[in-house]
Amino acid sequence: MGSCADEKPGRLVEALSSGWEFKQSDSGDDQWLPVARVPSVVHLDLLDNGKIPDPFLELNELETDWVAEKSWTYRVDFSTPKAPRGCKSVLVFEGLDTYASVYLNNQLILTSENMFLSHTVDVTTVLKHDGTNHLSIDFDSALLRGRKIQSQHPEHDFIAHNGESSRLAVRKAQYHYGWDWGPILMCCGPWKPVRLETYMAKIDDLWSDIKVDSGLASASGKVFARVDGPADHVQFKVAFDGQILVEATAAVGEGGVASVDFHLDNPKLWYPHSYGAQPLYDVSARPLDGTTNTAFDEAVTKRVGFRKVELVRDQDKHGRSFYFRVNGVDVFCGGSCWIPADSFLTRISAARYRGWLQMTVDAGHIMTRVWGGGIYEDDAFYDICDELGILVWQDFMFACASYPTFPSILESIRAEARCNVQRLRHHASIIIYAGNNEDYQVQELHKLKVDYDDKDPESWLKSEFPARYIFEHLLPGVMAEEAPNVLYWPSSPFSGEGKLSSDPTTGDVHEWDVWHGKQEKYQLYETIGGRFVSEFGVESLPNIETVKYFAPNPADQHSHSRVLDFHNKFDGQERRLAGYFSENFRPVGDLESYIHTTQIAQADAMSYAYSGWRKQWGQDRRCGGALVWQLNDCWPCASWAVVDYFLRKKPAYYAIGRALAPVAVGVRREIHDWCVPHDRGANKALSYDLWVVSGRTEEVLADVELRFVSIATGKDIKERRFKEGVRVAPCSTTPVFEGVVEAGLEPHVLASKLWVDGVCVSRDVDWPQPLKYLSFEDRGIQVTSRAENSEIVISAEKPVKAFVFEERDGVKLSDSALSIIPGDEQVIKITGMNAGDKPLGWRYLGQTN
Repeated sequence: MGSCADEKPGRLVEALSSGWEFKQSDSGDDQWLPVARVPSVVHLDLLDNGKIPDPFLELNELETDWVAEKSWTYRVDFSTPKAPRGCKSVLVFEGLDTYASVYLNNQLILTSENMFLSHTVDVTTVLKHDGTNHLSIDFDSALLRGRKIQSQHPEHDFIAHNGESSRLAVRKAQYHYGWDWGPILMCCGPWKPVRLETYMAKIDDLWSDIKVDSGLASASGKVFARVDGPADHVQFKVAFDGQILVEATAAVGEGGVASVDFHLDNPKLWYPHSYGAQPLYDVSARPLDGTTNTAFDEAVTKRVGFRKVELVRDQDKHGRSFYFRVNGVDVFCGGSCWIPADSFLTRISAARYRGWLQMTVDAGHIMTRVWGGGIYEDDAFYDICDELGILVWQDFMFACASYPTFPSILESIRAEARCNVQRLRHHASIIIYAGNNEDYQVQELHKLKVDYDDKDPESWLKSEFPARYIFEHLLPGVMAEEAPNVLYWPSSPFSGEGKLSSDPTTGDVHEWDVWHGKQEKYQLYETIGGRFVSEFGVESLPNIETVKYFAPNPADQHSHSRVLDFHNKFDGQERRLAGYFSENFRPVGDLESYIHTTQIAQADAMSYAYSGWRKQWGQDRRCGGALVWQLNDCWPCASWAVVDYFLRKKPAYYAIGRALAPVAVGVRREIHDWCVPHDRGANKALSYDLWVVSGRTEEVLADVELRFVSIATGKDIKERRFKEGVRVAPCSTTPVFEGVVEAGLEPHVLASKLWVDGVCVSRDVDWPQPLKYLSFEDRGIQVTSRAENSEIVISAEKPVKAFVFEERDGVKLSDSALSIIPGDEQVIKITGMNAGDKPLGWRYLGQTN
């Protein structure tokens, strides 16, 4: 890259990432401590300097509370690059957390009060032409500032679920205040990159407004670029796979914006993974001097995908549908909710993002929902979603509260929304924005009056729920201006028709009548839910090695230790875990067995939920998607996550993957609670059905088997059912078998298998419920490694429930948490192990040694 001193001036970029120091601003001393690297946050720098213990270990979080009540200063010195007259120098701050005052050479150049904003500050006249520049940033306590702002607005009821109520006054990641899965770690600091740019002219923003026509035969619209500097023309290019498809030059007009028309016949369309490919076009722009036709700077390039996305909301016999259609294909959005992957955001590398997101693709997740109490994620997150074909449901950053609407915070929110929508609008993966997470549920719970017949946004500001103004006026207004072709939904959950957000007939729902609410049996998931289930879940403990990490003292490594409870932030988790445990399982003794059993409960719950709701999807679009709460953790803990902080998979991860396979078989018998007084008896005849659900866009021919296998003996107690050449309809559910299990039969499993082109592509096993009434002695399990530890072969003489392999870091399994049926040998593929490595450990439900 050239600089302003070159013959062809370009942009000189200096990352201000090293040489920083920090100190406590209000400590009364002048002890500056080194900062390893910026971006950073104060907790990591204190940890690096031995000033706090690791808050992820034991009870250490409590020893770091004082950090949030202090002010902190960061500083760095840098030299001014040489540049001819006419060049402009700017300091770019991609993110400052949160109340920041920035000084350059002792002159105040910026104040910021919003963690989610980026800032570009013209410092041309402030820089020293020779010598060293001094940059310092003072970070005030967001905790104390928030409390002060709250006290200044007694006209508003600061109602918050999770975290303290002052968080509502602060535009900061809300989970920093603590959540029911995360610690209270109130970070501050330069949490995103800081850099100095020097240039004559540059492309300040590049975006497109392109639609795919209804017949999918063409893509048309405009490409825009905003210029900063004296360039009077912009050269645009659109290329695919190195071939230039469009090349045009346009004059810079009002507001420094240039644009060109765009039309492409037969575009290569972007699909979610497993539905098609993810072609990405390179759209670029560079600023030109129109007189000399000389470029001021190198081209700025963004990768875009062309796709047509619809939210289908048709009236039907169940109410009003809620599902997504991509390029004319109805898509079941099975997937997961995403929270920030660390309490300390600067520790999340691009490689770690890729590890998480590749994991979701491997398990068949079509969609991820970026939750509204975290952050607008890093560019790397969305780039990877574009590449891998993951649909993104993007919340705006509001969660579980009734937010205030005083003028200054509305101004900040508008700037925040504009900043982030502009940054993210080119991503093919982002198909919908939602205004918040569960704020309308808070409104309903606290009976804050909302008049849906009132269509005047200004009057909403005077209502008991003024935040309606944000979600139904301010944010959709920004979307209409900045990303008019991206879907917007006011909240998650939301009915869209003035009904309760829990209404199962319309909109999306958060299904918490399992675990929260009524605490229903998880076996009943299929009978509850709604048109789109954007949250649901069941807790479990993490991997044993993760527990040993945060509880290194052996005295704390038991199921009822204070440290273990401290690393589960849900109030009442002991009762919930104990209730679902005792309802379904026999007592266990050691910690590993306890962990295994909580994880099996979670896995079984996910199997019931995903299989049942995906079945409903394929029948008549009754359920448009299911997003488990949650995929990941922000620290090592017990939570609803299906993969723990260290990317160690829980059994639920594998259960979800089997249910979301492109073509999957499902089998379920009627759920019978034989202890219910009016319907007693363990030997009641129960109906069952078997179906195949497909996400393929073409018909599939399959062979299907159903066996009835005794749990006690491993023998078939009824003749198997087999059907060859089943025509599995595309994007639908195909019923195959139904019948009745006669009264009086011994306890047995319903074991199903599905073959496509002679290859077994899916299995499902239905076990009698509850599992605690079953015995699992003498299973006759055989486990053999072969092919230099790249495969494991498993067989059993009697049915085995929840056969789970050790999760070893660096080792990847094709499946785990299995049901093993006699006569059905299973082969598990392994990567990351070498010949001679110690075999993976394993355990199963009811294991006694």
